[in-house]
Amino acid sequence: MEIVILIIGIVAFFAWRMKPTKGVNNISTAQLKTMINDKDKVFVDVRTPGEYKARNAKQFKNIPLGSDFSKLPKDKEIVVICQSGMRSKQACKQLKKLGYTKVTNVRGGMSAY
Repeated sequence: MEIVILIIGIVAFFAWRMKPTKGVNNISTAQLKTMINDKDKVFVDVRTPGEYKARNAKQFKNIPLGSDFSKLPKDKEIVVICQSGMRSKQACKQLKKLGYTKVTNVRGGMSAY
């Protein structure tokens, strides 16, 4: 019985961690390619500076996860990317907590781009 409860708990934990963040738009890399030159959007890459230097899209500004995001404009949509989509999801949560309303996460990150 204890094993069943443990398994249910583990499954619930992972399901909770994988659910999309409320108020965050998720797009594919194909959708990103159609909007990459939009001047009304701010593109943020939350990977480490080393990852960013190795491969990046010039439209993205490197602001590593854990940095101060509060200096980003609140009147523009913020599009966030990382290597796989996990760190950008965390960054989107942070942006939502800071009061940003137009936040978009790129699923799959640079690996899929």
